[in-house]
Formats: sequence, structure tokens, C-alpha cells
Amino acid sequence: MARTGSTKKKDATYISGRLTVARAYLKEARNSNDWADPGDIGNPSISAVKNCAIAYADALTAKYRGEINQGDHSAVVKLLRAALGKELPNRQEANLKALLDQKDEVQYGSRSKTRDDAERALERLEELVTWAEAQLLK
Repeated sequence: MARTGSTKKKDATYISGRLTVARAYLKEARNSNDWADPGDIGNPSISAVKNCAIAYADALTAKYRGEINQGDHSAVVKLLRAALGKELPNRQEANLKALLDQKDEVQYGSRSKTRDDAERALERLEELVTWAEAQLLK
């Protein structure tokens, strides 16, 4: 069994609540990109994208494994793989990992990301969300 990091048990009520949060972050990320002025930095939008990706991953792992990741966001990918096995497409695993890899730089670093960076992050997220929503409907 693969190590998945620290986890916490969750039930169906959590899944629906976390999905509501995920969809709100998705809306925020879309709005942030749509309403950005030329020259605005992309960090706030990418932060919403990252939070959305984590919320969807939490909803999926809660549904398929009954638990969520605690603390170490990099372990979310391992837990999702453990929950879904071969049902997690490599492309979606790569999308999630790429979005989470930006967390510290975007939220705590001093380097500004561009609006193009934010748009690329949103494109990855949109692909991940389409797949995740289909999994959550099963």
C-alpha cells in the first residue's frame, strides 16, 4: 500500500459541502481571469485555481476512499491515486500536481506570476474539473 500522508475520515455530507466550495473557487478563478486588467498579476487567480483543485481532490478522495489529505498538499496526489488507482488518468494526475507545485511560490513567494500564467493554470483546472465532475456523478 502506498503511503498517502496524514488523512482524516469524512462522510457523504462532507463530499457535498466540499464540492460546493470547489465550485465556488472555480467561479472565483474564472472571474479573476475574466475581470483582470492588463498588467495585473496572476497570483490571486492561481491561488483560487490551486484551492479549487484541492477542494475537488478532497471531494474525490472522500467519495472513493472515505478520507481526505491533512496538511501536506503534495500528498493529495498520492491519496487520489490510492483512492482511484488506474481510474485516475495520468493526465489528470499531472494537471493536479502541476497546479499544486505552484502553491508556495504563488501564495508565499515574492515573484509575480503573469496573467498568461494564470490563464494556463485555469486551462489545466478546467480539464481537471471536467474529469472530476464526471467521477463525482458516478
